[in-house]
Amino acid sequence: MRLFCLLQLVCLASSSTSRTREWAHHGAPMFADLTVYEMKAVRAYLHGIPELELTDARSKALQKNSILLMELHLPRKHEALRALDRGQAKPSRQARVIIQFGNQTKPNITEYIVSPLPSPNSHVVKTFKGSRPIRFESRPITAAEYDHINDILEKITTKAHKLLFETTGGFSFTNCSDRCLTFSDIAPRGLDPGERRTWIMLQKSVEGYFIHPVGFEVLVNHRDLDPEKWTVEKVWYNSMYFDSVEELVEKYESGGVEKVKLPDHDDNDLYSTYIPRGHSNTRTNIHGPKLVEPQGPRYHIDRNFVEYAGWSFAYRVRSSAGLQVFDLRFNGERIAYEVSLQEAIAFYAGDTPAAMQTKYIDAGWAMGTSTYELAPGIDCPEIATFIDLYHYFDTDKPIHHKNALCIFEMTTAMPLRRHFNSNFQGGYNFYGGLENTMLVLRTTSTVYNYDYIWDFLFYQNGVMEVKVSATGYIHATFFTPNGLNYGTKVYNYVLGNLHTHLIHYKVDLDIAGRENSFETIDLKFVNFTNPWSPGNFVVQSKLHRTEHKTERSAAFRFGKKFPRYVHFYNPNEKNKWGHKKGYRIQFNSHAHSVLPRGWREENGISWSRYPLAVTRHKDSEATSSSIYTQNDPWEPVVSFEDYIRNDEDIVNQDLVAWVTVGFLHVPHSEDIPNTATPGNAVGFFLRPFNFFDEDPSLASRSTVIVRPGQSKPNVQRWTPEVVGHCVTNKPFFYNGTYGGV
Repeated sequence: MRLFCLLQLVCLASSSTSRTREWAHHGAPMFADLTVYEMKAVRAYLHGIPELELTDARSKALQKNSILLMELHLPRKHEALRALDRGQAKPSRQARVIIQFGNQTKPNITEYIVSPLPSPNSHVVKTFKGSRPIRFESRPITAAEYDHINDILEKITTKAHKLLFETTGGFSFTNCSDRCLTFSDIAPRGLDPGERRTWIMLQKSVEGYFIHPVGFEVLVNHRDLDPEKWTVEKVWYNSMYFDSVEELVEKYESGGVEKVKLPDHDDNDLYSTYIPRGHSNTRTNIHGPKLVEPQGPRYHIDRNFVEYAGWSFAYRVRSSAGLQVFDLRFNGERIAYEVSLQEAIAFYAGDTPAAMQTKYIDAGWAMGTSTYELAPGIDCPEIATFIDLYHYFDTDKPIHHKNALCIFEMTTAMPLRRHFNSNFQGGYNFYGGLENTMLVLRTTSTVYNYDYIWDFLFYQNGVMEVKVSATGYIHATFFTPNGLNYGTKVYNYVLGNLHTHLIHYKVDLDIAGRENSFETIDLKFVNFTNPWSPGNFVVQSKLHRTEHKTERSAAFRFGKKFPRYVHFYNPNEKNKWGHKKGYRIQFNSHAHSVLPRGWREENGISWSRYPLAVTRHKDSEATSSSIYTQNDPWEPVVSFEDYIRNDEDIVNQDLVAWVTVGFLHVPHSEDIPNTATPGNAVGFFLRPFNFFDEDPSLASRSTVIVRPGQSKPNVQRWTPEVVGHCVTNKPFFYNGTYGGV
């Protein structure tokens, strides 16, 4: 009878596991990015509504109504969970659409939720928390507007042609062949809400033009939708400000301003290129190490649903912000409902107006759409699965980004765990080890000069790592002596400007269910009489736990002491040993505040005040930033501070952790031509903390145990001994003895 009951329990557990996996797979399409068919259907539906008067986004007119962006609108969490946890019908797919209405008396930006997909027939206005209006001037810049900026720069540079030609050694903005000038535009575009004034700096149009400033910067007011009414408000040249181009040219001709002469340009010695130079001590006639999969991949992908070593999740790449995963489970148990990139900023300092104005807030450049093709063997291993992405931003048809996301398993060349148990007599009792492999989900964002490499990494022991690596070109401005207070001279007339990168993530944890609590754990010294030697005292550390009961108490400010452990747990679920099942967040970051609290642009990035803030989940608090913050950080439509202002109860609630990581970058000569990834990676870990009864990677059959034998060591393993000729054809060998020589 006992055997029969035991078999019933085993069958029930197996059935439950199978059903959990089936429901996770069933729900994953809810989070998939819009398909090409859906994008085209939404466009056709909206263009078919006469009162919207929509025209092509890529027409050069600015006084027009057009679609700016289209992306998936996520379902409400409780609706999604009915599909994920009960296998019920999935909610209808919806699209979020941003329309810029420029062809009316009072231009505005309006967002719509269009549904149902793939055959839309309705649309409703989408509002932000607090019903904040979206200023028309806060919209991202478009290709059409860039066309007109190019036109006004042609007029400006024609007036200053002689100055630029003499300064740069023969470069010009117009009528040029191989010696052309280009430009970079700076944001935010103004100093107050409602402005659209942009500092623009000229550069030599060569490979890596970002580090070829020529020392000419101009402030253009382009708020009016009639480009003929755009004006030049300031010009900067050689550390001097002028009210017009004409004033600069007149003083240049009369000797009222010192003339700058840049070094002659040599295409064969272009410091910004990737062309190898210098002596190499590495053999170049053979390749370096490569990753292989001797018997093929061990992960499984079905559209946007991924499974690996107990992990399962759905992914998407949100056009406005970037990489996200949903319904993250390990062995069928949900760890997090959502882990997603929210925002990336780089705030600069400098001596030139362009440098001191540069405060890049990258969602405002549709950071998620800058996911360009990944190179096999460089950006991802050759064995990776490469996946195409599709975006709809400032376009009239979906844009296909080939091989823009990759998924692969890799070895870290570091054991997940190992132990050599010495007998202290020249031998050993046993050796045990497990190789450390993990799954990597990767994409990149190249937001003009900088390249961000976004990684989500999944380890065999239930640990998830979230990491961003920064590379690409530094944002450089023209060198001035005073500029050394704000950066480093990296080449003739080139200053690498200091800046701070901050990255913000949303981590919607569901630890053994939605009802979670949050505590911090620190250490306190205790001093007591030694029980086995009463004349002495013992001083040692003792765990000190603090339960945080409200949102404000769980918002940790930069500059304040940060707790050793931050622990999210389910107070109603315990592991085998009586501990509350939990996960903790472990930081790998050197972040700090970029501006004083409440100082103008800082209002738009109020999330940057906190390395960690914990709030109750609300569908109305879906993101911490918006695509409009870049050009209106002063009065943002999304204000993260509002999420914690009401100081709600967070005990036994559905909790969201908002995580800020980052680092200070003081450029140096080794950043030429590019910033390198080593030392420029930050992120955090999600680590189980009494969630399991033991290390779940014990399930891995890649473990190797070696014990001494009579004639040779006894090797115990659960995988084939020889991994394949492409790795090594030598069998595993281990001796384990040691001694004098």
